[in-house]
Amino acid sequence: MTPPRIVATDLDGTLLDSTGSVSPRTRAALRLAERAGAEIVFVTARPPRSTESVAALAGVTGTAVCSNGAIVYDLAGRTITERTDLDLAILRKIMAALVESVPGIVFAAETGHGVLCEPGYSRRIPEDLAFYRDVASLCDAGEPVAKLLAWADGHAVDDLAGLALVALQDQVTITHSGGRSLLEISATGVDKAATLARLCQARGVDPADVVAFGDMPNDLAVLAYAGHGYAMGNAHPLLLETIGRRTLSNDEDGVAAVLERLYGVPQR
Repeated sequence: MTPPRIVATDLDGTLLDSTGSVSPRTRAALRLAERAGAEIVFVTARPPRSTESVAALAGVTGTAVCSNGAIVYDLAGRTITERTDLDLAILRKIMAALVESVPGIVFAAETGHGVLCEPGYSRRIPEDLAFYRDVASLCDAGEPVAKLLAWADGHAVDDLAGLALVALQDQVTITHSGGRSLLEISATGVDKAATLARLCQARGVDPADVVAFGDMPNDLAVLAYAGHGYAMGNAHPLLLETIGRRTLSNDEDGVAAVLERLYGVPQR
């Protein structure tokens, strides 16, 4: 069997272990795949700035699908090459609908370069503090919104997603990547899989020639798209119930175990 031409991998909970590191075994497996001619593509909810740091740890250059598919980023050139932002009128409409449906919900927005935070949005990622900016209104800030962050502290994230799906219908794409009480909302039709599919089509790569890894609901469509889609052993129950293939957990080098098998090193 010819090994896959694209390795598409999520980062947190997948390629990265629980300490946020890339293990030596995983780095070696990525090199193994590259030497066999495969291209490594990160497919992540992370914005470009924090994807860069993982790329440095992993020794990967090339293309990254960031912000759940809203941004395509050239890691070597450190430039955004493609983006799909939320329409301002839709943004106003969905925020109003969520406020009505989920009392206490508050908002922030990923712009691709930083995070805009409305009053009440106190959730912060410590290593990202320099990139947060408080604004009175996302809609009046004058910056593009690649991804809306909707936070309702105290709500289980799966329950929150259910409420949002009812309130917003098909106006946007709603998902989450494991953040407690945090939804990630993109323009309709925008997700990791759709953007990955466009990249593959541009490269003349069939889905059958893609191996993919993920652990959260925002990875589900990617794993379904890829000819070889693997749920991590630590994955969200939705993935474990839906995806037939699975590998070891992120702390057990689950990505490396599959790549070693596909690209020439017997599995340990």
